[in-house]
Amino acid sequence: EVQLVESGGGLVQPGGSLRLSCAASGFTFSSATMMWFRQAPGEGLEWVSSINSIDSTYYADSVKGRFTISRDNAKNTLYLQMNSLKPEDTAVYYCSNPGGSRGQGTQVTVSS
Repeated sequence: EVQLVESGGGLVQPGGSLRLSCAASGFTFSSATMMWFRQAPGEGLEWVSSINSIDSTYYADSVKGRFTISRDNAKNTLYLQMNSLKPEDTAVYYCSNPGGSRGQGTQVTVSS
């Protein structure tokens, strides 16, 4: 059974940083392209970033230069380092695998 468990969200002031984690199990994590999505209140699901099996990374324009995706295959864990956070980054963040599975999400709120 595929399981994805996100953590690391919270309340942070504008300009602050957070590091999200996603613990994965039930599939071959090291060979999977993994993705982060987010969903802001009242909005649809937005792709944020992807990392493939050879650690090539891709970012939405809205987060490029501020967010960094990475993975630790020994720990079956995906990360998203978020710096210079803005109020418009407020959303529930989800990780996803190629099969479309998602975790329960972790809330990120950027507010003063």
